[in-house]
Amino acid sequence: MRMTQIVAFGLGLLPAGSAFAKEHIVSQKAKQFTAEEITLAVGDTVLFKNEDDTSHNVFSSTEGAKFNLGIQKQGAESSQKFDKAGAFEVRCAIHPKMKLKVVVK
Repeated sequence: MRMTQIVAFGLGLLPAGSAFAKEHIVSQKAKQFTAEEITLAVGDTVLFKNEDDTSHNVFSSTEGAKFNLGIQKQGAESSQKFDKAGAFEVRCAIHPKMKLKVVVK
């Protein structure tokens, strides 16, 4: 078996989307997300960075992407992987006006 065949065969063992999954950074500053909307591919991860002078609690109660990252103190980082296609609303439980639309294709 030639090397190109081995590489091609090995890639077939990875779950769909994981070979090219990306990490996207969304910060929290001035009691808001640094983006109002972000588009991801299935399998991508969002790293939520608290660069604010207050704590946040990032969560989603949207069906298909329910999560709660808990209290995120100043300077903390938490990540969330999005495994399903759809449009999901991400919010802060402490600051109700904070909203982020995550579109996964």
